[in-house]
Amino acid sequence: MEPLLAIVVGVLVAFSVYLMLRKNLVRVVIGVVILSNAVNLLIFTLGRLDRGIPPLIPFTESVPSEVFANPLPQALVLTAIVIGFGLFAFALVLTYRAYTEIGTINVDDMRMAEPPYEGEELPETAVKGEETDS
Repeated sequence: MEPLLAIVVGVLVAFSVYLMLRKNLVRVVIGVVILSNAVNLLIFTLGRLDRGIPPLIPFTESVPSEVFANPLPQALVLTAIVIGFGLFAFALVLTYRAYTEIGTINVDDMRMAEPPYEGEELPETAVKGEETDS
């Protein structure tokens, strides 16, 4: 089962990198979310996928007698899922706010703070954004 999940993690990472290299800001945000899910799956896979006994040690023994399920990766992944959902919600609100202020979700047109290249003119959205700041 671990080799299959390793392939799934690889496909998810490749797809997320592909999305993060796009010019559409919404696709970049979705790529970050998919990457965080791939990392969560990787951490969960590294914690072993066996269905062992709970990690409880009887009073008569000093070590567990059988293979036990490791609860630490499960707890880390649960925490990461909650934090990732909060990050996704914040990124969507930030994307919407950028769209309402600048008027585009193309990351190349959001270069108002950067100087233009030689021979390149500022897009109309950048000029509009500078007028509203003053």
